[in-house]
Amino acid sequence: MNQLAAAALLPAGLMDLLPPAAAFEARTVERLMGLFAGFGYERVKPPLIEFEETMLAGSGQALAAETFRVMDPLAQRLLALRPDMTMQVARIAATRLAHLPRPLRLSYAGQVLRVRGSQLRPERQFGQVGVEIVGSAAPAADVEVIVMATSSLAELGLDGLSVDLGLPTLVPALLSEAPDGRAPDPATAARLRLALDRKDIAAIGELAPALHPRAAAVLPRLVASVGPADRALPALCALDLPPAAAAERAGLVAVVERLRECVPDLSLTLDAVESRGFEYHTGVTFAVFAASAPYEIGRGGRYRTVGIDEPATGITLFMDGVLRALPRPERPARLLLPAETPAATAVGLRREGWVTVALLEGGGDLRAEAVRLGCSHVFTDGAVRPTGTTAPKESGKE
Repeated sequence: MNQLAAAALLPAGLMDLLPPAAAFEARTVERLMGLFAGFGYERVKPPLIEFEETMLAGSGQALAAETFRVMDPLAQRLLALRPDMTMQVARIAATRLAHLPRPLRLSYAGQVLRVRGSQLRPERQFGQVGVEIVGSAAPAADVEVIVMATSSLAELGLDGLSVDLGLPTLVPALLSEAPDGRAPDPATAARLRLALDRKDIAAIGELAPALHPRAAAVLPRLVASVGPADRALPALCALDLPPAAAAERAGLVAVVERLRECVPDLSLTLDAVESRGFEYHTGVTFAVFAASAPYEIGRGGRYRTVGIDEPATGITLFMDGVLRALPRPERPARLLLPAETPAATAVGLRREGWVTVALLEGGGDLRAEAVRLGCSHVFTDGAVRPTGTTAPKESGKE
C-alpha cells in the first residue's frame, strides 16, 4: 500500500462524506429541523462527549456495550463518546431546563459513534435528527411525534412510509403477574426473549413448562397477532390479559386509534413482543420505514428521564438511512467567471442564484476550463453561456 492510499484508509464503519453528498446532508438536516420548529420544538445542542457515569446513567446503561470510552487527562475520569443523543436531551430537560413548564418540546441534530455496526447497517458513525416531549404521559404525545416525523419525511420526498408499533413492556408485565408468583429464572427469561424476537413459536413451546400456564398459553397468540394493524389490533384486544398487562395494551390501543384519526392513510403494523433495540423504553415504541430504504430510518418511544423521573417520548431519525431513501443529489449549475470579472458583477450573479467559480489567473480557453472544473456555464462577453456539458452525478462517499 502506497503512502497516499494508507492516508485515505479509515477504520471499519467510518467514511468521508464528499461533495455533493455532504452539502445535501446538511441541507436535509436543516430542513428537518425547520419543520420540527414549526411544531414548537426548540433546538438543544449537547456535547459530543460526557462523563461516563452521566452518559450511561439510568436507561443509558442499555447502550453501554456500544459506547467508546476515553480517559480525560484533566479530570482523570472516564469519558464516554455519545452512542445516541436521546439520553443527553433527557438529561438537559431534567437539569438545566427543569424550571420550564411541561410538556417540554426539544429537538436536536448531531453525530453519534458506536462500537460496532450491524450486517445491514455497517456504519458506526452517523447523524441523528430527533425530537423529545418531556413531561407528558398522554398518548397524544406519542401520536404527535409519529405524525410530525412521518409528515416531515414526506415533505422531503420519501414515499411508502410505514410505522411499526411495539410494546416491549407487555411480556414482562404478563410474566410478572403469574398467579402463583412464579417468574422464569434469568436464563429462561433470556431464552424466551430471544424466541419472541425471532417469532419462534416452537422455541416458546419448549419453554412452556418453565412458565405459568396462563402466560404459556398467551405468548404464542401474541406472536401470531404480529402484522398489519387492521388484523393485529383485534387479535391483541381479544387476549385475556392480567391487569398490568391489560393496562400496557390499553396504551398501545389508544395510540393506534388516535393515529387512525390523524393520518388514516399511514401504514401501521403492530409487534407487541419485539424488544430488540428498545431496551430502555417503558411503553409504546415505534420504528419508521420507507419503501426505498432497506432498514428502519427512525425509531423512538416511551421512556423515563433520569433524576426527576418524568414520562417522556421521542423519535430519532437516522440520517444515513434517510439520505439513502432520497434521490441522489446533483451538483447545482456552476458558472465559471473569468479572472477579470468585477466583484460587483460576481455578487449580482450569485444573487440571481448562480454558484460561481472564479478563475484565479487570466488566459486560456474559458470553455475548456469550465468543462475541466465541472461548470455548466461560463460568463463571457457580459453574458452567461452554456458549455454544452452537464456535470455527472456523484455518490459523495469514499
